[in-house]
Amino acid sequence: MRSLLKLTAIIERECDVYVSLCPEVDIASQGESVEEARDNLREALELFFEAASPEEIKQHLHGEIFVTQVEVALGCFLTLT
Repeated sequence: MRSLLKLTAIIERECDVYVSLCPEVDIASQGESVEEARDNLREALELFFEAASPEEIKQHLHGEIFVTQVEVALGCFLTLT
């Protein structure tokens, strides 16, 4: 029986594609939709865990990842619309 590991997927739009990143192991992928980017990331992660040695996995796997937001002050001449 295969064990499951829950990992973080951060997905953002870059021009005409979606880029997905798993910060726990610094692996990224992309796709033409959010779903495709997520699925491609899942596939890349599964391939990594299949091919990597236990030592390599231990090196790449970060313990705790916190995803949050932070507010920053913008300069008076910079506006985002």
